[in-house]
Amino acid sequence: APDRVWRAAWVLTFFAAAYVAEAVRSGLAAVPRGQMEAARALGLPVPQALIHVVLPQALRVALPATVGQFITLLQDTTLLSLIGLLDLLGVARTVMANPAFLGKNAEVYLLLAVLFWCCCAALGLGSRALETRLNPNTLSAARA
Repeated sequence: APDRVWRAAWVLTFFAAAYVAEAVRSGLAAVPRGQMEAARALGLPVPQALIHVVLPQALRVALPATVGQFITLLQDTTLLSLIGLLDLLGVARTVMANPAFLGKNAEVYLLLAVLFWCCCAALGLGSRALETRLNPNTLSAARA
């Protein structure tokens, strides 16, 4: 079974990494070329210009897509049940197999749905708060 756990972890890691990389790539494409040129004109070497000027702007643009990917990844972990690993849906099935819970499928699935919704809502609210905090319009208004 540990072999299946490692395979599942690698698959989910590469799957999520591909989506997050695409979100960051699109964020980098959204930053105007002039930002890098301005940083270079100020004397910053390329690595520092990327780290201190371009990347913060790109990550701000990529943040909603990245958080959306993490929410999707949370939901997609139920796919692990296809290869026999323990997940929330698998736990729900185990609970429903218990004689004490026979006929209570709706309650178990409702609890599971509420749990998923709470996790996703918390991630979404955290993302919204982070976006508001990183919004350049709010940053300049807070400084004034």
